Amino acid sequence: MREQPSDKSMNRMRNFVEKYCQKSGTFTHPGEGVTEAVVLGLAENVDTIGRPLCPCRFYPDKEEEKKYRTWMCACDDMQIYKYCHCLLFVTEDGLPITEYLPEGHEGREMYGEVKDPTPDKGRPLRHKAEEREIERRERPS
Repeated sequence: MREQPSDKSMNRMRNFVEKYCQKSGTFTHPGEGVTEAVVLGLAENVDTIGRPLCPCRFYPDKEEEKKYRTWMCACDDMQIYKYCHCLLFVTEDGLPITEYLPEGHEGREMYGEVKDPTPDKGRPLRHKAEEREIERRERPS
């Protein structure tokens, strides 16, 4: 059985999530346990590899993945498209925002178009969408 993440990392990630919700105009998932499970995974990654690597993806080599910022929370998809794979940053109803995702993206396929209730907040890397799509094709992760 794995040890629990440190209180320091748990508090750090809870604080980050709270502030990022305010900054991005999103909410944490209303479903019981969803937010806590993601925060736990983020804190565990902070303790083991020193970075808040998204816990909702599989990485053959987490140390290798650290070289990229793609899946560090808040990940590139969140900062470009305001889309959270983990369902950590969502609408008040618990849906991921898909409005800005490119056609054919898995998020749009699963959830349809979910409008951004606060389009004036978030998406600081929106200008990098084209680069992200090239990376998605060339370095699938």
